[in-house]
Amino acid sequence: MKTPPSHKYRRSAPGTALTAAAAVCLLISGCSGSGDAQSESSARVSGASGLKVAMVTHGAEGDAFWQLVRKGAEVAAAKDGVELTYASDADAAGQAKLVRDAIREGVDGIALTLAKPDAMKGPIAEAKAAGIAVVGLNSGIGSWRSSGVLQYFGQDESVAGRAVGDKLDDLGAKHALCVIHERGNISLEARCAGVKKAFGGRTDMLYSDGTDMDALTESVAARLRLDHDIDEVVTNGAQFALAAVKSVHKAGSRAHIATFDLNKELVKAVQDGDVQFAVDQQPYLQGYLAVDALWLYRSNGNVSGGGVAPVLTGPAFVTKTNVASVAKLAAGGTR
Repeated sequence: MKTPPSHKYRRSAPGTALTAAAAVCLLISGCSGSGDAQSESSARVSGASGLKVAMVTHGAEGDAFWQLVRKGAEVAAAKDGVELTYASDADAAGQAKLVRDAIREGVDGIALTLAKPDAMKGPIAEAKAAGIAVVGLNSGIGSWRSSGVLQYFGQDESVAGRAVGDKLDDLGAKHALCVIHERGNISLEARCAGVKKAFGGRTDMLYSDGTDMDALTESVAARLRLDHDIDEVVTNGAQFALAAVKSVHKAGSRAHIATFDLNKELVKAVQDGDVQFAVDQQPYLQGYLAVDALWLYRSNGNVSGGGVAPVLTGPAFVTKTNVASVAKLAAGGTR
């Protein structure tokens, strides 16, 4: 495992910025959730509005899911003329430090994830005291209001989990293994709990280290060797679904694979029949809406959902019957 980088809040040169015209082109072309446990990255998108927004997530460096979140945020920033900085750290304390760094830099708005909401309450309160608007995205749908953020953009993970449980019933599954790759992540826990609640068969949980893909692959294979009755493996990320495909082969199992979240490689796996289906929460849309919402709030006083209801971006099922249309968008880098 690589040594985690420091938590220093960094911004790259403005030369990496997207122009508004490029943003439009990207949107047009688009229409035709593991790295290290701790990671950070940053990019600046500069514009004319004078507003500065920081996006701080728990996403891992280089993860395809978080690249989509970041891309959506950058396109919105370019459209709105917002100066955007992106940074991430999978460690809750590290993420909290990045938020405090953004506060010290005097940003106008902060978009953050609430995978471990207790760690964010202090930084959110400090941001609000400094007059900085804060919105939530992706993780923490059950905690965003109590955490004090203004708006929330994401998927109701419990609802998504129950939808997966219902679909497994429709597919005739009897015994599911739900793989949680980050212990304590409330979104992953809610998904698997939702599966267990709705699924008529048996649901077991398997906790594995998502920062070590080889170890995760082997842990799933070991469980499949131990329990031959498992006929469905449910993972919480596209890369883990692809690892589970290897696990099934290694164990000589007949289990099928289903997953939350997708990327280009996962789309191909659905096309090839290696993965039965994926639940798309639309990470590009989450990043886009979070930044756009801060611009709208600062420029026009708008609050999506009235500040009392989340803006849902999923769930949507991607199966072999509709994957062709999604594949075109994934190739364009927006799904």
